[in-house]
Amino acid sequence: MRTVAVVLAAGSGSRFGSTGPKQLRLLAGRNLIEHCVQAFDDAPGVDQVLVVTAADLQEQIRRDLSGVAKVAAVIQGGATRTDSTRRALAWLTNAPPDAKVLFHDAARPLVDQRIIADCVAALDRWQAISVVVPSSDTIVEVADGTIERVLPRHTLARCQTPQGFRLSVITRAYERADCDPAFATTPATDDCGVVLRYLPDVTIGAVSGSERNLKITYADDLAIARALVGPANDGG
Repeated sequence: MRTVAVVLAAGSGSRFGSTGPKQLRLLAGRNLIEHCVQAFDDAPGVDQVLVVTAADLQEQIRRDLSGVAKVAAVIQGGATRTDSTRRALAWLTNAPPDAKVLFHDAARPLVDQRIIADCVAALDRWQAISVVVPSSDTIVEVADGTIERVLPRHTLARCQTPQGFRLSVITRAYERADCDPAFATTPATDDCGVVLRYLPDVTIGAVSGSERNLKITYADDLAIARALVGPANDGG
């Protein structure tokens, strides 16, 4: 069964607080996109890698990834996360409907082989999955500067990526989203959110993640990632 990993790298990285695209920042001598793509290229269960990025980065990323065997294409993304997923689904139009598709944020460069293998295997059981890690903090609801409710921590987890789907499922979810005028004003922040909203009968399986699979959102996160991979002269 065909498995395609989609690396989403079209975000602006506005919260990172520096000039230049966040996804091209260096970590141990390679940029963040290269780390993600190499992880999926190394995964025995992944057949192809599709990279979705900003139009002005396409040529550079194609050059950077020219030696990676499983990279099938580097395509232009959209203005939002869900727009980029739509572009990926359009590229996958001719893929088998039962194909497995893993969507991964380029801002998570330290995804490991265990997580990838578990995601691929989980899609034999579930039609949709997400990587999660338990919340070690107490989570509360806040309104107008006051705590409204303390949520039960044992039921809470933080989502990571990859998020995986059978192609027919994620395609159907987005088709229904596209028919809903309200989706444009209240878009989902991830692809599982689209499935939850428009295919409520589809059970989403949970795959155990890792604290190492952190998301590079702020400059301090990149410093943490550098500490995790060890010293490297990568020019900051």
